[in-house]
Amino acid sequence: MNAIDTFEDMRSRLTGLAYRLLGSYADAEDAVQETYLKWNAVDRSEIETPAAWLTTVCTRLCLDTLKSARRSRTDYVGTWLPEPVSTEDQVLPDERLALADSLSMAFLVVLERLAPKERAAYLLHEIFDMSYADLAGLLDISETACRKLVSRARRNIGKAHVRHVTPSDVQERFLNAFKNAVETGSADTLAALLSEDVQLHADGGGVVPAIGRVLIGPDEVLGFATQGLREFWRGFAWQPADINGTRGYLMTDGDRVIAAVSFAFDRQGRTTDIFIMRNPDKLGTFAKPVETGSHRAPWLM
Repeated sequence: MNAIDTFEDMRSRLTGLAYRLLGSYADAEDAVQETYLKWNAVDRSEIETPAAWLTTVCTRLCLDTLKSARRSRTDYVGTWLPEPVSTEDQVLPDERLALADSLSMAFLVVLERLAPKERAAYLLHEIFDMSYADLAGLLDISETACRKLVSRARRNIGKAHVRHVTPSDVQERFLNAFKNAVETGSADTLAALLSEDVQLHADGGGVVPAIGRVLIGPDEVLGFATQGLREFWRGFAWQPADINGTRGYLMTDGDRVIAAVSFAFDRQGRTTDIFIMRNPDKLGTFAKPVETGSHRAPWLM
């Protein structure tokens, strides 16, 4: 197998890893492209395991990016959310269905709270099945330290209860209730589907108007949905979409996507989070048709 074919066999895996690490499709593409440039320039005759080499290089590039990203997010205007991606039309073999929960917005938001090495260790071991021995070499720390990183991350993620798949009928029931509440101003059906600590997050990035803080609790969320969103989204079209492995909506004005809305649920099927992406810089994956072999395929590798 030549160098290009070897890299292309790994591209989807690297893209999926980089996206989960960075929470940004654009940054993930950059990291994968930089990995390719390094792969193209290195003496490959000395590389025993290309997959391990490529994963190591890509991960280290992502960790470098995260250092600067954490600084820039301190100055971010309003609420920062990961960049949503389209998972429309994906048909998954059974062995990969378990990876769907590692794409959800709720999971990515929790990952953002972890330290960079902690995040990398968890993803590589728990999602991409890397051994502790290989992980230690990649992160340049001991196996014991790797185990501690993964254990701490696993504990924090477990407390957040974000790794499970919500049945499609539960999702559709909520989507219908949410749309009805925004369009009619009647919140009765929607109220019964919210958790007691439901939160609404909106990311405008300082580029377009969006609420500047996270709304917490049914009263705030219902008030904003039936009043604020009803007014703001009047006249926009609702387009059902698969966003990060869950059902959601694209709010469109003609051919222009003005918001991507996705949701998170607890194990009882109650809605815990509403994520509204308004920042146009983070809506690029919904801006044009997706063709076979493009960014839609890699996310659940």
